[in-house]
Amino acid sequence: MNTSIFYKIFSLFSVVRGYNISVLVIAQYLASIYIFSPEKSVKNVILDIYLLLIVLASICVVAGGYIINDFYDSQADKINRPYKAVLDGYVTQGTKLSLYFVLNFMGVVIAFFVSWRAAFFFSVYIFGIWLYSHKLKRYPTIGLFTATVLTILPFFAVFVYFKNFSKIIFVHAVFLFLVIMVRELIKDLENIKGAVASNYKTFPIAYGERYTKTFSILLLTLSLAPAIFLLSYPAITYMRYYFYVAFVSLIIVGIVMVKSNQKRHYTILHNTLKLLLLVGVFSLVFIDTSLLIDKVIDKLN
Repeated sequence: MNTSIFYKIFSLFSVVRGYNISVLVIAQYLASIYIFSPEKSVKNVILDIYLLLIVLASICVVAGGYIINDFYDSQADKINRPYKAVLDGYVTQGTKLSLYFVLNFMGVVIAFFVSWRAAFFFSVYIFGIWLYSHKLKRYPTIGLFTATVLTILPFFAVFVYFKNFSKIIFVHAVFLFLVIMVRELIKDLENIKGAVASNYKTFPIAYGERYTKTFSILLLTLSLAPAIFLLSYPAITYMRYYFYVAFVSLIIVGIVMVKSNQKRHYTILHNTLKLLLLVGVFSLVFIDTSLLIDKVIDKLN
């Protein structure tokens, strides 16, 4: 009995992509501390009740999004991710759908305590995820664009809350958008067999593997521009080393992609970009070292 409960809990963690949600929470708080509200102390940001509510609402609706996406992709996942499909199968589809509605309801209610605008934002996001999972992912270009926007949108929920509109934030958003879009294209290349079996007309199926690679390399090339701009921005200080690494990594990904023709190659490229984005999240603490020192001192005091 205990083993069964353990598997179900682990299965739910897999379905809602607990790892991805944990990274999102860390990213939201680090961005709030070091980018969106640099004038506030660490303590004030962490104890900001409205920020906490936004983060909790994000957890609920993003987890719900992963559930509905898993629901619609269950057949494709049996081909693309057979081990994950078996693990996810420990929780019934009925339980997943019930949890989906509960999480979305909780997310909107929590957001409503921030403002009606926040509740509206998350309601639109919930509808967007459902529409993407149910319909839009079957259209190659619209599906690709929508998947990228939906991936990056929760991160910028705190951006809207703090109303901190600056050039560096905009350029960083462009960099993330382009890299995430390339990751989505590589993921489509990686999962092409499952897409064919599920009658999904993803980008590689619609336009071919060669054109998908060409478009991905174009996006990688474009992503170097915001990286170069951010390198010239004095305030990022030690975070410039992340962009040095990112610059080289993106070039290598592009070169390797040209020669890739197997699922395992695309899996490696996909994981490389995921790791690059993860390192970028933790690199936020180095965006301004003087700010970091001040915040640590303030926290100690």
